[in-house]
Formats: sequence, structure tokens, C-alpha cells
Amino acid sequence: MTLLGITPGAGPATPPTARSPVPAVPPPFPLARLLESRADYDAVFRVVRDAVHRVLGIERPGLGLGLSNLPPYVGAYWQVTGNLIVMNEGLVQAMRANAESPLEFNSFVYVILAHEYLHSLGYLDEAAVRKVTAHVTRTAFGPDHPATRMAEGDLWRQYPFLAYAPGGNGQRLKVVSRFDLASTQNYIR
Repeated sequence: MTLLGITPGAGPATPPTARSPVPAVPPPFPLARLLESRADYDAVFRVVRDAVHRVLGIERPGLGLGLSNLPPYVGAYWQVTGNLIVMNEGLVQAMRANAESPLEFNSFVYVILAHEYLHSLGYLDEAAVRKVTAHVTRTAFGPDHPATRMAEGDLWRQYPFLAYAPGGNGQRLKVVSRFDLASTQNYIR
């Protein structure tokens, strides 16, 4: 299983390096506007999937999302070969209560989901997936977007209150319905 903040293994692809071409001004990213107002997990994940596909040219359909009472130092996890991303519900609640705008909250959810989505695409090395998450986010949104600042930084340093979010041992899991509808709408309702 991969945990945000824990290094489990190596990924199949080489992450972008300092020499990777990065456009000075990213092309317009139409789905970015979805992060500016209240959005559900499915809408934020549509942005994640589109950003990763636009930047890396890869995608994976059919993932699910669960919320669990994880320890505050774990943002989320995806079990290798699994189909479920599990986010820390305590961190989500803490961020929702403290975010100054829907854009800030949705950017937080975007970064957590993008990180785990990239794990599901084969980037297993924690350091590599952090770099790829930052690369995808900067390329899709530009350097001044809140999601880019979060992806390039340390969420727990940027938001110290996250360390005090309610936590648990992960024994409780709530599956989020109507998630990843763009790839499952034809066969899952």
C-alpha cells in the first residue's frame, strides 16, 4: 500500500527532471475553473484526470474513493493493484473548516487525489510521485495557482493545523458514491 508521506517502491516511469521542457505560460486548462467554486469529489477528480492526461498522456479508468479516519500524518493511500483511493476524512474536514475559499479547499483535494492517482498509474516511489504531481500541476495551472503551491510544498508546513486534525486507525471506511463518473457512467450508476 502506498501512503502519502511513506516511500514504498520505485515507479515504472522516469519523473520529469530539471531539464524537462516546461512551457513558460501553460496552455489554457478549461477544467481548472471547476476548482473555483464548490465542487464534489467527482468534479475535482475530473480535473485531476484531465490534467494528468494532458501533461503525461496517460490515464486509468474506474477508480473509487473512500474516506477513512486515518492518522493525521497520512493524507491518503492507494493499495497497489487496488481500485480504491482512501483519503483521510479528518484532514478533509480540517481543511474544509479552515480554507479561505472553495479554490483553496478544492486545490487541497486536487493535490491529494492527484498524488494517489499517479500512484495508481504506476508511480510507486514517493519522491518521484511528488515531483510528478508538482510537474503536472504546474504545467496545467501555472506557477501561481494554489494547487501548484501545495503540490510543490509540504502541506503540513503550509497548513500546520493539519497535524492536529482528528485521526484514527483506519478501521472505518465510507465509500464515496458517484465518483469517477467520466469513466464509469456507462456501467456504474
